[in-house]
Amino acid sequence: MARPQSALEIVRTRSLTSLVQQEIERMILSGQIKAGERLNEQGLATKLGVSRGPVREATRGLERAGLVTAVVNHGVYVRKVSREEAFELYDLRSLLTGFAARCLAERSTPTQRRHLAQLVNRMDRAARAGNSTTYYTLNLEFHDALMSHAGNSRAKQIYESLVKETHLYRQRSLVAPANMRESNDEHRAIVSSISAGDAEAARRAGEAHVRGGRRRFAATAIPVADPIVVKQNSSSRSSRTSKGGTDEPKGASEHRRRP
Repeated sequence: MARPQSALEIVRTRSLTSLVQQEIERMILSGQIKAGERLNEQGLATKLGVSRGPVREATRGLERAGLVTAVVNHGVYVRKVSREEAFELYDLRSLLTGFAARCLAERSTPTQRRHLAQLVNRMDRAARAGNSTTYYTLNLEFHDALMSHAGNSRAKQIYESLVKETHLYRQRSLVAPANMRESNDEHRAIVSSISAGDAEAARRAGEAHVRGGRRRFAATAIPVADPIVVKQNSSSRSSRTSKGGTDEPKGASEHRRRP
């Protein structure tokens, strides 16, 4: 019979699992682990210098956060967000961004407004330089600041849960210089309305910005399917599944090659 864990051992295990989850999450959100890629439990354990237990627990947490999908008898995969799911996430983010902008127009400090304006100026420089990686990082910082300065912790918590899923596809829509410029013009409109104290205009600008992001995404989106859907749909085509030990569910490569 296994010895029960002491309270200290439980705390240590939970702390380690949390650290492992944070690192795997970082690898996913940075693109180091790609959408649709299988998480190699042993490989991650070796890379992070831990046993497989904390990695297994961490992937369960990531599944609850919506970043990965567990496929029975295949493993755990980084989620591929479908076009329809992406649109739903944009719609929710639009409401929250408008809400935050309205709150800031009603009650914001000069320091907060200056911070937002500085981020817009830095994004301008990144867009002029055609540096999409820097622009995207600053864009995330701007939206995080918007939600933080709004002062509603529950809204920020909900927004952050949505943002983690949107990282899986958003950056692609902000690569083109024209898209970066358009996106930042929308940021500037938000900050302008906040600075003017016009709550209704700020709300409209916040919602319009995310709707603009939805439109930019739609123009650049490549239809994808969630791995678990691929697995279910491929069961009747098992004789045509790819061979060679790829890190994808059976039928995934066939699905992607469809016109």
